Amino acid sequence: MKYLDLTFPTPQENLACDEALLDWCENGDGDEVIRFWESPTRFVVVGYSNKIRAETNLAACERDSVPVLRRCTGGGTVMQGPGCLNYTLVLRIPEAGPLAHLTSTNQFIMEHHRDALATVLGNTVVVRGTTDLAIGERKFSGNAQRRKHRCLIFHGTFLCRFNLALVEKYLLMPARQPDYRQNRAHKEFLTNVPLEPYQVRVALARCWSVDAALTDVPQEAIRRLAADRYSSREWTFKF
Repeated sequence: MKYLDLTFPTPQENLACDEALLDWCENGDGDEVIRFWESPTRFVVVGYSNKIRAETNLAACERDSVPVLRRCTGGGTVMQGPGCLNYTLVLRIPEAGPLAHLTSTNQFIMEHHRDALATVLGNTVVVRGTTDLAIGERKFSGNAQRRKHRCLIFHGTFLCRFNLALVEKYLLMPARQPDYRQNRAHKEFLTNVPLEPYQVRVALARCWSVDAALTDVPQEAIRRLAADRYSSREWTFKF
């Protein structure tokens, strides 16, 4: 597994990088990789099929010049910015084993991450819903995946020192929510994990047996996707 710690200056480039790494591996040119990034600016990102006006306080976002973007994977709507650590796993899909199917992939990766974080925190981390990590009843990590023919992307967030009031300000209550949320407001449902971002990086790098740094990335594909897709209003407001 290769390691990539790479944050681009714009939200569009950061979203494009994840998709480009998946395509790169799918086409046989790239390696399996775990990437980490933390946006220097605030923005909102909705899951591929989310309806923006049902998930975001669009008026508040527009008033405060907070970009609203759409990613290529499913899952819920997320507030991004300093204190929200993102990771991206790009993995090859084997013919058999836990990564061969969507549901077992969710379980396999979430259990790996639960155990990695529990080693640092103690036995306080639990998998809730389908792909959430929580301390008790409060979520600190949400995740999503997308599968192609040969490879998959599994990525998510860790709230480490994030201003949770921003979530309340810019996101509406989600249209779909796990049972354990019990219709709680964002401020009553979310929490920051009591770790620094570098501690999460180290824990996940060990979890995935990182053995070298990724020294090359598909820059042209990232640039093209950032310009043609992630900067496109047609793509962003497709639903």
